[in-house]
Amino acid sequence: MKTLGLDIGSSSVKAAVLDTETGACVASFTSPATELPIDAPQPGWAEQAPQMWWEHVSVCLQEIFQSGKVQAAEIAAIGITYQMHGMVALDAEGQPLRNSIIWCDSRAVSLGEQAFRQIGPEKCLSELLNSPGNFTVSKLAWVKENEPEIYARVDTVMLPGDYILYRLSGEKSTTQSGLSEQILWNFQQDGFADRVAEFYGIAREVIPQAGPNIGIQAYTTPAIERQFGIPAGTPIAYRAGDQPNNAFSLNVLEPGEVAATGGTSGVVYGVTDQRKADPQSRVNTFLHVNHGGEGPRYGVLLCINGTGILNAWMKRLAADHLNYDQINALCELVTAGSEGVTMLPFGNGAERMLCNRYTGAVMAGVDLNRHGKPHVFRATQEGIAFAFRYGMDILQGIGVDTRLIRAGRANLFLSPLFRETLATVADAKIELYNTDGALGAARGAALGAGIYRSREEAFDSLKKIEAVEPNPVIKPALEEAYLRWKSELDRHLTA
Repeated sequence: MKTLGLDIGSSSVKAAVLDTETGACVASFTSPATELPIDAPQPGWAEQAPQMWWEHVSVCLQEIFQSGKVQAAEIAAIGITYQMHGMVALDAEGQPLRNSIIWCDSRAVSLGEQAFRQIGPEKCLSELLNSPGNFTVSKLAWVKENEPEIYARVDTVMLPGDYILYRLSGEKSTTQSGLSEQILWNFQQDGFADRVAEFYGIAREVIPQAGPNIGIQAYTTPAIERQFGIPAGTPIAYRAGDQPNNAFSLNVLEPGEVAATGGTSGVVYGVTDQRKADPQSRVNTFLHVNHGGEGPRYGVLLCINGTGILNAWMKRLAADHLNYDQINALCELVTAGSEGVTMLPFGNGAERMLCNRYTGAVMAGVDLNRHGKPHVFRATQEGIAFAFRYGMDILQGIGVDTRLIRAGRANLFLSPLFRETLATVADAKIELYNTDGALGAARGAALGAGIYRSREEAFDSLKKIEAVEPNPVIKPALEEAYLRWKSELDRHLTA
């Protein structure tokens, strides 16, 4: 049997087809070839049109089924993963009322901080395990306050993955972990967080009903069969935000297991069975995809907005004619520590791990007579790794052990320099596996539809392909560079 995984990112959309018998990816396609545009009408804002995601889903499916590698009629189940925390507002006819306010948009920070103070830090941290911060419910509150004519027409509020399920099935729903990422889940009561909705004056009716992440959630329509050839009634059997899904993709489902990813943003995600809250909400706790199945399962998420996006920006700015392998080769011309060049990667919106501060991306320590592109490129990758280290120290402080990390061999983790730098500066072993988000969603669909009958069967084909250990030779230079990096960050945070 074959299952289909759809990965709705802010940089691109990817579809992958999994052969459930062999565990192999038999077809995949990513659209567009370059990055998806992000609209920024004002500084700190970030929006995308939900219809654009669907257009690229359509491109991916058409390319896959026209490739001859798989027939649409073979698809037995569908899974969806998506960029977390985005807000999609639909009218009564199911049409988007405005662009989605996506995960890295900062406009609702002050509303979330006000809610945190007025609801009360103790209640927020005990019931929500988070501040309402800059999450989906606060984005919706911003629309209510600033765009009342649009808010008056809102029939349903969805996450990006909920919207894709709606386009496939006509059904309006979300998941329990989806409610938690919107900050609409009460962890004490294991149910909807009425207190937050009532504080913001948001009607419960605009939030769709929530079900489990793994399991049949909806079925495709005859219109989808006419458009793509996927049989009407094909179950959509898995849905999860990109970071819980990345953990699921790596079989990170049990307490003590940790996953990481390095796409546009960088994430470290640890699973626990304890309700953990960072008093400053620098890292955030959500329901994991398997919560409730074998007991409580929570994901503690460190998200760094500005990581891979800085790497891509620097490439476009300074070396668009080079590929990443060639850039990595330039980096190797410079010793660890980048000979004093320091890069802060925080140029993609307010950073939660910096208490919602926005420093912007910063390059410091440049000597115009000594430094060139190799120094800047290496400092970029080192600066991203240092941001990971900074956040991992926060995770360690609340009891999440980050000394063993699993990651897919994709995005930033394709770079040998980045992998070695991160392993060394964070004193962590990094294990790389043969998977990605779209394949994880396809595997989740097979598990949710009962094609795989157990977790063991679902992950039998997941293989470790490489392990990276800390390098003691470069550790002293990296530690010195990290202290310099941290001093530069502290200077900007206190400015």
